[in-house]
Amino acid sequence: MTDRAVLDVVIVNWNGGALLRTCLASLATVQHAASVQVIVVDNASQDGSADDLPALPRPLRLIRNSENHGFGRACDQGAAAGEAPAILFLNPDTQVAPDALRVARDALMDDPRTGIVGARLVDPDGRTARSCARAPTGLGLLGRALALDRLGLVRPHFLLEWDHADDRAVGQVMGAFLMIRRDLFAALDGFDPRFFVYWEDADLCTRARAAGFAVRHVAGAVAHHVGQGTTRQARARRLFYFLRSQILYAGKHHGRAAALALTAASFCAQVPLRLALALARRSPQEAAEVLRAAGLLAAALPSLAPKLLRGR
Repeated sequence: MTDRAVLDVVIVNWNGGALLRTCLASLATVQHAASVQVIVVDNASQDGSADDLPALPRPLRLIRNSENHGFGRACDQGAAAGEAPAILFLNPDTQVAPDALRVARDALMDDPRTGIVGARLVDPDGRTARSCARAPTGLGLLGRALALDRLGLVRPHFLLEWDHADDRAVGQVMGAFLMIRRDLFAALDGFDPRFFVYWEDADLCTRARAAGFAVRHVAGAVAHHVGQGTTRQARARRLFYFLRSQILYAGKHHGRAAALALTAASFCAQVPLRLALALARRSPQEAAEVLRAAGLLAAALPSLAPKLLRGR
């Protein structure tokens, strides 16, 4: 085992079940595994998924939170527990290929202009996911909230027209596999804790690009990704946090007017559309979850206002 890790891998776990162990098993077999420090931050799981974790070539570090601090804050905790020059934020519902960490780290550290890299994510059916996204604009956020992308009037958020088979600079890589230089992460003060979950990866990528660094997709680094492996168990809260976070993102990067417009679009377009789809599928349970998410968002509006006023 090398004295100092060359890469810290931070995994935030919340009731991950068997997914976390499968993820750790893949990390145990990566190239140069002894030089990779794995740090698991458990956000008050109730399913025992953080108990008796398997041994790794380099001893795993486990941080247990007494309550769910959210994804971004937990990532910051994990990053602070390491000291490697590169940090990988990895979801527990992923499995990395044996050479994925080496390929991604080489792409990150060999070019000083690159600040963040992401991997090619493959779904359970073996298909490459269109996981990279455009830099979100205010008009784009509003247009997609109004479902104008479905009519071809606004470009989709994700780069669906590109097969992700080659390396290229992108606006955003997904937080399921996001590797960043430690010095850049420190300069950016880590993830913004206002984003409990969702849009924190878009925010980090936006700030990295604003600081003059490229965000790149690395096709040769491959990770299998289940998708919503842990958040799917909380549908209403998942939708609530998505809507809340996109409003926060709009306010932070595009101003209060954009945030207000997105808030209105959430209640007038996104919620009704999801409700209609649930009813069309004859799923009263799903419809109830959508309504519950809308209620949570309405209740959160008074606390959102000061966050939007803080801006950057």
